[in-house]
Parts: sequence; structure tokens; C-alpha cells
Amino acid sequence: MPSAVRPARRNRAHHAAPLRRLPLASLRVFVAAAEALSFARAAQVLGVTGSAVSMQIRALEEYLRAPLFRRQGRLVYLTEEGSRLLPRVRAALAELERAIDEARQERHAGPLTVSMLASFLQEWLLPRLPDFHRRHADIDLRIHTSNESVDFLRSGVQAAVRFGLGSWPALHAEKLLDDWLLPVCTPALLERHGPVRDRAELSRYTLLNSVSEPWRAWIEGRAVEEEEWAPRGSSLDDSVSVVRAAAAGHGLALSRWSLCAAEIAAGRLAIASRRIIRARYAYYFVCPPAYLSVEKVTALRNWLLEQAAAAPTPPFLPSA
Repeated sequence: MPSAVRPARRNRAHHAAPLRRLPLASLRVFVAAAEALSFARAAQVLGVTGSAVSMQIRALEEYLRAPLFRRQGRLVYLTEEGSRLLPRVRAALAELERAIDEARQERHAGPLTVSMLASFLQEWLLPRLPDFHRRHADIDLRIHTSNESVDFLRSGVQAAVRFGLGSWPALHAEKLLDDWLLPVCTPALLERHGPVRDRAELSRYTLLNSVSEPWRAWIEGRAVEEEEWAPRGSSLDDSVSVVRAAAAGHGLALSRWSLCAAEIAAGRLAIASRRIIRARYAYYFVCPPAYLSVEKVTALRNWLLEQAAAAPTPPFLPSA
């Protein structure tokens, strides 16, 4: 007897739930409008029409089933829902853009752009650069000098040398060099006035003052950020200018070792005290973690670490 025909079973296989089609375009428009508090200004920033901005915002509000803006004439204001949403959307879009940017193959080709302090470039890196070019003639190295932190996401910079405490969220930071503060002047001035051991003996010299290397740090024997004791003498707001003024014989300067070591080695400056203070900040090699896989970034990192390990340290440092 033929077996009964069973009704076909429903396919019970579990299919992956389809991904929701997130309104990314509307979210970008929302951030632009929220930051400008104007649909018209957001349209100018985005390079679209005002009606296109309004349409995208309306579509997003319908998607969320919540109002994001209150309209008052040409001005708009965030609602409570919009205020809560803005920081989270801004952070999510930035992270998404970062992930896409790090995956772009262009990072592996083309020039290598590095950011650093102008003082570090002039006094420490430039004398060493010929060695890098000799070893890596295939790398087109471009150096950007700035006191500002690098926005790796929105710039073409792939690595940086930063002077700080070593804590930069979401970035790889690796110490290159410690630094120290020490009094320096020309050998002739040192012979005329003698070495200094404390604040009272500074009175024998015309002092060169720097905002970033205050004499108070040397007097108190610890790194400080603000100058509360303002001695007589000339004041300059640039660390390299202070070193150059000292080498020209204008007075006694408190300098970072990284900026004056070459002048001391050449005999143009002399150390005027055995009292040498460790600086609060150090130099770090910094880049997004994903860039460490880029060959040219790795080449620069390894070369900088090698040069830093071979760099001299000041004399008279206490034993560890």
C-alpha cells in the first residue's frame, strides 16, 4: 500500500535577520543641522539645497517617530529627543568614518606625512634625517609642524611625534624620548660668572625666560606648567628662540635637553649647573593602531626608536 503523502513542511531553517537599512544620509544631515541650528546653513555646509535638508530631516523624524527639531522661522532648535541623539550619532558616524578611512588602501601608497613640534624637527630630527633618507629612499617623507593635536580621521597625516604624558585615547602611543631641563649659556659666560646651584646664584646672570620652560621648575626641582616667579631678563615664547639667544651670548637659559644637546656637543653652549630636572612631558610616537600595519609607518617608527635609543642623555644625572 503506498504510503500516504505527507503535506510539505515549512522550511524551518533559521535565516539571518536582514540588516536594517539605517538612514545614514539622514543622520549626517541631522548632525550638520544640529551643529548649525539652521537648515539653510547646513545646506551650505553639505552642498545641497535647503529643501533637501528639510526632506532628510523629515524622513529621519518619521523613521524615529519622534520630532528632532523645533522650528522658529529660519532658526531651529533641538528637541529633548534630538539633544539626546546628537552626541551618540556624532560619535557613531566618526567611528564609522574612522573605520572606513583606516581600511582605505591609499594609506599604503603615496607619501608618508608626519606631524610634530617645529622645535623637535629643527633641533633633534633634522640632523638625523639624512640617515632615514639613505635607508628608505623609496619613502616620500613629508613633515607637518604644529602645536595642535592631529586629527588622523580628517587629515592626511599617518603618524605624529607628540610631546605629552602619553595618553591619547584610541591611539597607539609609544615613548621615544624622555627630556630634561637644564641651565645653559655660552662657555665664555660660564667662565665669567661661574656655575649656578640655586636661585640666589642666578642673580649673577641675565636670565632668558621661556613660557614653556619656566625657571620656577629648576628652582623647585620639579616640572611645573605655569610661571609664577617672573625673574628679570628677556622673555621669549618660543623654545628654540631661547636656545638661539643663549648661543648668541644673551644670557642664561633654561632649556630642554632635546633642544640644546646638539649645541652643547658643538661647543656653542655649556651646561651651567649640575642641577638637572626631569621634564614632565616626554616625546611619543603616535598613530592609529591600524596604521601600524602600514609598511612605511612601521619603517618610520622603527627608525625613530633606534635613533632615540642611541641619543645621548645629559651628564650629571643621578643613578637609577
